[in-house]
Order: sequence, then C-alpha cells, then structure tokens
Amino acid sequence: MQSVVSRWFGAGFERLHPLLQALHLHGGVLVGPIETALGQGLARPFGRAIARKLGIPLQAGRHTLRVEIAHRPDCLLWNRRFDDRQRMDSTFRPVGAWPGGIWLEQTGPVRLGLAVEVIDGGWYWRCRKAWLFGVRLPLASFPQSIGYKRIEDGRYRFQVTFTMPLLGKVLSYGGLLESRPARAAE
Repeated sequence: MQSVVSRWFGAGFERLHPLLQALHLHGGVLVGPIETALGQGLARPFGRAIARKLGIPLQAGRHTLRVEIAHRPDCLLWNRRFDDRQRMDSTFRPVGAWPGGIWLEQTGPVRLGLAVEVIDGGWYWRCRKAWLFGVRLPLASFPQSIGYKRIEDGRYRFQVTFTMPLLGKVLSYGGLLESRPARAAE
C-alpha cells in the first residue's frame, strides 16, 4: 500500500518511525491535551493575530486537540479541532520528492512551502517559502514556523512554534496525543 506521503518520501519513508509510517499510510485520528502559549510583551499581539487567522485558541493554557489525518491521491489533509469548537484545516500538496522537495501547506489565507528533515525517526518541518492571500512574502517579514512530529512512548508528540525577528516566540502549541484508527474519524 502507498499514500501520497510514502510516494513523496520514496525510499526515505523507511527512515520515519513505524508509527509515523502507519499514520501516513492509513490516516488516523490523534486526540489529547495540548498547551498553547503566547509571547510576552510586544510579541503577544502578534501571537494573538496569528492564532486568530489560523483558528488556534486565543487563550493560552491547556486545551484538547483532535486531529483527523486523511490522504487523497494528490494531497494530505489535516483537520484540527481545538476544544471541539475552533477549527484549523490544512491541505498539504507535495512538490518534487524528498529530500529536496517541499509540501505546500494551505491553512486559510496562509500558504507555506515546507521542507522536511527526518531526525531520529521524527518529521521536522523547515519553512522555505511563505504566501499570504496569494502574495509571496520575504521569509524575513513573515513569522517563522518551527514544527515537528515524533513518537514518544508509543504516543504522538508534536510542537509548533511561531517566532518573529527581534520579538522571539509569539505563539506555540503542542502536546502528546493518543492515536486512534482512521475509522474513528467517521
């Protein structure tokens, strides 16, 4: 069996942890507690603006996250639900192939060109390009996103942090989620 993800990675797919391989072959549902945090001082309003645009809770602290991962022949879908209220949906389209290719992530008006590094079986995103409402932006003017997903003790650890030059961290969210079979998404 293959998926859009396994085809993009090619032989490199085997470098991912077996549980990440299964998730990206069959899809699935990830559920659990997360922590969100906003930057301090001048960074705080920027973090709130990013959270508002992406559908991330504006209040820092503990939340519940449900992520439904599905595959189409030409894309990967991530549908996130924060506290069963706020929604953040992303479509990932592959360009080229690993290790030199990227994924184009579309989340609302934001599109990111993301390279992937595999480190100790984990998947680490590296932002290479950014667009807002279809307009390409210089990376220096756009909040940088640092994200990863890896397996810890049989669970799915993920972290996403947005930073800005001179301000540092403006927003982050992450947690340790339990995996459920894809049919649990129905």
